[in-house]
Amino acid sequence: MTVRNIIKQSNVTLICTTDDPVDSLEWHKKIAEDSTFDVQVLPAWRPDKAMNIEKITYLDYIGQLSEVSGVEIKTFADLCAALSARMDFFASMGCSVSDHGLEYVMYKPAFPEEIEEIFAKRLAGDAVTREEELKFKTAFMIFVGNEYAKRDWVMQLHYGCKRDNNTPMFDKLGPDTGYDCINNYAPSSEIADYLNSLNANGKLPKTIIYSLNPNDNQAIGTILGCFQDSTAVAKIQQGSAWWFNDHKTGMEDQMISLANLGNLSGFVGMLTDSRSFLSYTRHDYFRRILCNLIGNWVENGEFPAEYEILEEIVRGICYNNAVNYFGFKL
Repeated sequence: MTVRNIIKQSNVTLICTTDDPVDSLEWHKKIAEDSTFDVQVLPAWRPDKAMNIEKITYLDYIGQLSEVSGVEIKTFADLCAALSARMDFFASMGCSVSDHGLEYVMYKPAFPEEIEEIFAKRLAGDAVTREEELKFKTAFMIFVGNEYAKRDWVMQLHYGCKRDNNTPMFDKLGPDTGYDCINNYAPSSEIADYLNSLNANGKLPKTIIYSLNPNDNQAIGTILGCFQDSTAVAKIQQGSAWWFNDHKTGMEDQMISLANLGNLSGFVGMLTDSRSFLSYTRHDYFRRILCNLIGNWVENGEFPAEYEILEEIVRGICYNNAVNYFGFKL
């Protein structure tokens, strides 16, 4: 029951980890050079700490990013240069996907000069206002979106969580210890405006949108159709049900909504973003739910009983679509 044996017995061919821009990725290099283990382990870019300008740890983090990137960060332009340099390094290690944990997908644009002023204010040790925070994060997300498009990386947007709600338990145990809940604030107009700002300049990357709130399913489904093009199958798509929705009803609701409003056959399928090696069973759970859902449609006469087509759809959602969408070399 070693970790490697669990991975092999689960027929895993590739794993993406979650990595901060300052990470050295030294263990990815060691695994890649290990001839006794033939499963690919690739980094995924998670730059939340570089974006969260309101955090008390932000200045310390900027110092770390300056050191590892070799770019002295004194301006927002410097920050962008440092992140671009780290993206190049991540790409050299096989990275082709980003992930963002957002409160919601905001869109509050500002002129470049104002963004520089906000960043300078924070570097001076002053707190930023909520409005300044949103303007900065919008500029940050526009920059990284452009960079992802240039590199043909996939952009994943996770949002809809209100974290650390129980203050006594937070003081006792710290963050991310089980006291989070679904947040119902995620204006679809701002998500659409953000995607449009990238699309208007021809810099909209392949994008997967995940909301923790299942009430957002239909809104996401309608947004997807606004920005599709021929550069990728289901270029803009809804991600799998996750966290509080990672159960039979949640998975079915997400796939039914996607089938009604989007392209289910182009879906990249289940995401297991837990840090547990025992969570691979979720993929089998997902596959069973998917096959049962499609099978019921066939039995009800709602989908043709064309078994070669059905097999292609199921294989795609369970494996092939992700390989093609993320550009994995297997």
